[in-house]
Amino acid sequence: MKKRKILFLGETYRADAITWMNGLKQFGDFEITTWELTTPSTTFFSRLLRTLEFATAIFQIRKIVKLQQPDMVIAERTTSYGFLAVLAGAKPVAIAQQGRTDLWPEKSILLPFKKMIQQYAFKKADLIHAWGSVMTISMKAAKVDMKKVLVLPKGIDLVQFENKNNTDSEKIRAIVTRSLLPEYRHEVILKAFSILNQKGIDFELTIVGDGKLLPSLIELTTKLKMEKKIDFTGRIPNTNLPKLLLQSNFYISMPITEGVSASLFEALASGCYPIVSDIPGNRSWIKHRENGQLIPIDDSEILAEEILWSFENREHRNAAVLKNRQFVEENVDYNTNMKIISDKYHELINNSK
Repeated sequence: MKKRKILFLGETYRADAITWMNGLKQFGDFEITTWELTTPSTTFFSRLLRTLEFATAIFQIRKIVKLQQPDMVIAERTTSYGFLAVLAGAKPVAIAQQGRTDLWPEKSILLPFKKMIQQYAFKKADLIHAWGSVMTISMKAAKVDMKKVLVLPKGIDLVQFENKNNTDSEKIRAIVTRSLLPEYRHEVILKAFSILNQKGIDFELTIVGDGKLLPSLIELTTKLKMEKKIDFTGRIPNTNLPKLLLQSNFYISMPITEGVSASLFEALASGCYPIVSDIPGNRSWIKHRENGQLIPIDDSEILAEEILWSFENREHRNAAVLKNRQFVEENVDYNTNMKIISDKYHELINNSK
């Protein structure tokens, strides 16, 4: 039988994208071709160039479709690659919303334009992924045909992220695994640990990942005299992450916006106690002082207090860790969820012939 081909539009270096594509290869026996924008969006000039690249991208993508004749096109982000996917000239098309809403930042002058192209992508796509129920709120507000929406996380590899965390509970060993970007509020986390440091609380903090804030965060760490207690790893292969998680007893994440966080699931699977910002995307999975802590946005003092509370309440923490592992095994198993997604793609392809 001929192997089915999928064209993936998106940033192939991202862990979420890698998980998605690998799952489709493993459980759907798909052949994956990729295309992505090449211009970074770090400065005003580069963002201008990226906009120009986006404007001409459809011609490149249509050429790829004509030459390779994929059986399906998939894409992440409804306001960029998802829009390009529905214009690609191939059917069926599956697009994935990445956050609570892809209309971000909320005060962008391009918001009306983004809303327009998102509406078009929603209308023309054959399948829309909501990796969690929090994403469906904005979809319903946009009057999306919810019969086209599949609410299911991609899941995580529960063998790779195993339940063998034997970290010494006598010391706070915390880990942060979010990109070093403003919306993830690493500065708030550093200030919270500075409060703990001033109280004489011993800790180790590992900050995984890269981003434009790395130099300023290192500078702040030095200013707060915590450089001996904080390790900035930079970007690492995702295969190295499980070991770091198993060496940590706390997972900290303070985003101001969130859809569904694979990094949270990885931490829950690995026995890290979660302390996260109190926003809808996190509230879907974490109940305050039941299976983790929820912290008001941008509040370093409360974050410090809750880290200390959970550290001192070991029995609560141990019970939560066991509960969280059971939850991911039942709901976020990559083997189960990616098989469902792969089967759905084959069904869409068969029905489009």
